[in-house]
Amino acid sequence: MGLRKKSKNPAVFSHEFVIQNHADIVSCVAMVILLGLMFEVTAKFAIMFITVQYNVTYMDVDEGNDSISYYVYGFKDLATVFFYMLIAIILHAVIQEYILDKINRRLHLSKTKHSKFNESGQLAFFYLFSFVWGGSILTGEKFTTDPTLLWEEYPHTQMFFQVKFFYICQIAYWLHALPELYFQKVRKEDIARQLYYICLYIFQITGAYILTLHRLGLILLVPHYLVELLFHASRLFYFSDENKQKGFTLWALLFVMARLLTLTLSVLTFGFGLARAENQDFSIADGNFNTLTVRISCLAAICLTQAWMMWKFINFQLKKWREHTQNQIPKKKVVNTKNKPSKRECNKCIRRKIKKYSKTPMKNYT
Repeated sequence: MGLRKKSKNPAVFSHEFVIQNHADIVSCVAMVILLGLMFEVTAKFAIMFITVQYNVTYMDVDEGNDSISYYVYGFKDLATVFFYMLIAIILHAVIQEYILDKINRRLHLSKTKHSKFNESGQLAFFYLFSFVWGGSILTGEKFTTDPTLLWEEYPHTQMFFQVKFFYICQIAYWLHALPELYFQKVRKEDIARQLYYICLYIFQITGAYILTLHRLGLILLVPHYLVELLFHASRLFYFSDENKQKGFTLWALLFVMARLLTLTLSVLTFGFGLARAENQDFSIADGNFNTLTVRISCLAAICLTQAWMMWKFINFQLKKWREHTQNQIPKKKVVNTKNKPSKRECNKCIRRKIKKYSKTPMKNYT
């Protein structure tokens, strides 16, 4: 009997080593930043990564001179985004190892379904968390009941803590999705598709944050995340049991409604609200980007994105409809022609029988 060979560990700092241990490496980097808080020399640099920066405090006379803290954005937010991008990579690895991998072992999925299951599992957790968090923020905002507040008193440079932290976490999560394409060994066929929507999220969420359109961005993201949550949850149930497809019907209805809501609010904000505002000067210092070029660019970007999503949606529905119609058509019975004798062989058999009966004497029954 031969001894069982042990699998060789990958070389340090090789591609396989980084992929296998990326969560531990990122955890060490995050721990170094956290340890910086323990020393006075490095605390002022470490706190820039961990806490939300650029707070402004005002005294509210109507509420008995209570202080109200608002936040604006600045270059130090890049450090905060970087730190929470590391946290997103760690959480991604935890969800993958302790939840999704265990479910995958029970389902015994194929390679294609395995990759899609992991993608939907990760996104379902994120969409659920973001929808609950964004919904709780919207419950305390007045512009949910009064849409005119989306463009009145623009620019909206000041944000509450929850709003700014929400945007920082959103940007950090979608930035972390870029290296995850490498860490998770995503198939080449899926890289282009995932890059499209990851870059769209980064571009539009960052644009709403920098252009001080966080109110519009927040009210558009929450219903969109609800629709995406329903789709990926339905896909997870579909992988566990292919008969469970009712969730896709509800998702299709809400998807169209979300697209109409997005287009309506965008046209109202950029085409009517901001276009009629008095302050239409371009000023980076004041956070005012209410110019004709910016408005047209923003509206065109949103409309093109919605058109692209509807095109993908229509193609998806047509594909499902074709698969459904093909399954409904009964399959024709295939005749087995391998054992069927040829015409020449049949003629030979007939001649043999004729000769056999011609040689046998006729009996006289009269």
